[in-house]
Amino acid sequence: MTSQVRGLAVPPLLLSLIEEGRWQHPGEVALARVMPWFEDPLHFLTDLHAMAGESKSLDFLTDDALTAQLFRQARGTERAAPVELPWLDVDKAVLIAVNERAGDDVAVALDYRTGPADPRVVASDFWTGPGPCSWRQVTPTFSAFVTALGL
Repeated sequence: MTSQVRGLAVPPLLLSLIEEGRWQHPGEVALARVMPWFEDPLHFLTDLHAMAGESKSLDFLTDDALTAQLFRQARGTERAAPVELPWLDVDKAVLIAVNERAGDDVAVALDYRTGPADPRVVASDFWTGPGPCSWRQVTPTFSAFVTALGL
């Protein structure tokens, strides 16, 4: 199993959870406790191939200027200033959970802007404010996300 997705090193903890079959949906109660604003059902991506495939959507959604504005996605490699929340830097992101229902267009991502060893976890937010999507920090690290979900 490769240990990279989109050229980004997958955290060892995530690799371990996948290998042990423990990286799976923790239940709606656990998700609501960790992401109380999040309203749509999620599908946890349980292998690196699925993460790589779903993360490709970041590229084509960002390549279209109007869609990139709607989803607040940008490429940090194409900007002079760093991309900051509520925007997602797609060059430094890997999707780990996506919408369960087609058309919901929501996601949870590893956000490597905080570092490669234990990246923060961010999620899309269409519910708490008017206008386009905002990306919000869920936890400051992936390991904190795993602990908060009880995985």
